[in-house]
Amino acid sequence: REDFVPEQYRAMAYADLALPLPGGQEMMTPSVEGRILQALDLKSADRVLEVGTGSGWLAACLAQLAGEVHSLEISPELHAGATEKLSTLANVKAICADAFEWKPETAYDAIVLTGSMPQYDDRFEQWLAKGGRLFCIVGRQPIMEALLVTSGESRIEESLFETVTTPLANAPQPDPFRF
Repeated sequence: REDFVPEQYRAMAYADLALPLPGGQEMMTPSVEGRILQALDLKSADRVLEVGTGSGWLAACLAQLAGEVHSLEISPELHAGATEKLSTLANVKAICADAFEWKPETAYDAIVLTGSMPQYDDRFEQWLAKGGRLFCIVGRQPIMEALLVTSGESRIEESLFETVTTPLANAPQPDPFRF
């Protein structure tokens, strides 16, 4: 993890802190990253989509467990840094794109959204293969909820835990309440 942390924070790489990244983004805490990996229950043949590459650390972890990882990052600066760090992993493809405008070429067995959305957006669920799992964080500060949605004949939505993280860039905003 220390290889993916900004230089000035290397001494804190394993502290359970959300470490700052350029552009106002942040790395998730190691405990949240661990809970994501555990909840997804990845198999070696799984195809995974990560939305929000950030430093690239979670993509590297996903690559150790899954067969193929596609990771989207909207920030050219973060994308460039992560691409360099992930270059030794043959099963990771880093893509510089806005997830809310991007169209997948395939279905995914698992999708991880590393930033939050103010409300659930089912576009990502539509990108899942049958039986696929979607990890997302929904809500606004100070209250957000981590969800695991499993697709299939009977859709399952499981509340995993409460957390707070930075929002995904360009996430659709709900209409404001009006009297």
